[in-house]
Formats: sequence, structure tokens, C-alpha cells
Amino acid sequence: MIRREDMKEEVWQAMCTPMNLVLAANPRSGSGSLYLGSWMASVDTELLQSHKITHIVQVLDVPWAQQGAAPGFVHYQIKILDSSTAELRPHLEAACKHIRDALARGKNVLVHCQQGISRSAAVVIAYLIRQHNMTYDSAYKLVKAKRMCIKPNPGFEKTLRDWERDLRTAGVLSRTQSTSG
Repeated sequence: MIRREDMKEEVWQAMCTPMNLVLAANPRSGSGSLYLGSWMASVDTELLQSHKITHIVQVLDVPWAQQGAAPGFVHYQIKILDSSTAELRPHLEAACKHIRDALARGKNVLVHCQQGISRSAAVVIAYLIRQHNMTYDSAYKLVKAKRMCIKPNPGFEKTLRDWERDLRTAGVLSRTQSTSG
């Protein structure tokens, strides 16, 4: 159970914020912005439109959050529970490609789960590892600086660290790592 008295004020504020900007659009390259947030952000059409979000990546497996709940947006769904035994790895390449392709076309993307703490944070960290050649630790620090309440569960952290190691070993990622997005 999450108890307010156990949290720093800035973490509590982050949890109450529907979404946060992780990567800003780059006008020179024409790339879009990447946001991380909660389910509440994904159903707030006015908020989504005010940030020009066109793509929503939903990282949830619950019956009450139907894919495509916000009409007029491109939806991508990863059905996964926030459990340390959940299989995140099979979803990583496709999710990173979906985010990369949208951002490359100048589209703004929101990645969300229920609270924007574990599942969606893990997917955003995976994107930074895969597309920006960041280490897990660098990606985690960047995302944590943007949304202070993130905390991927221990299973997701292990999966991401193993995935990064395997990508580097296979030569998919450079051994010279980036420390910023």
C-alpha cells in the first residue's frame, strides 16, 4: 500500500501529475516529444490535445482500461501485469520500434500504465536504452529526473539490465554508451 507519509513531497506531487515530458521535440531533426504518465492522462483528451499527443502506448492488462479508450489517437497496447514475474522482454523491440517510428515522424507519444510508476517507466527506459544507446542506470536517472515517482519493479529492472547486456554483447548497441537522451 502506498502511504503519503512515507513519501517525499516531490514524489507525491509527481504521482499526482498525470504525465511528464521525458524527451522534448527536436525541431532540427523533426522528432516528436515523449511523455510518461498514468492512465488518467490517457483518458484526458483535452490534456492530450494540449500537448499535441497523437500516439498512446498503453502498458496495462486490466479489463476496465480498454485499448483505444481515447478516440482519435493511434493506440499501441502491451498487455502486462505489474509483477516481477511478468514477461516484459518479448514486448520490448516492438514497443521501442513503435515509439521510435512515431517520434521520427514528428508525432508526440504518451507511454502510460496505471500510475506511471513501473510498467510504463520500464518501457520508456527500454526505449532510451535501445534508441539512445543509454545504459540502464543512465536511462533510469534521466526518467527519474523527469518523473520522480518512477520505480520499475525488480523483475522489470532485471529484464532491462539483461536486455541491455545482450544487445551490447550482440553488437546491436555500441559499447560506448550515451549518458543523455
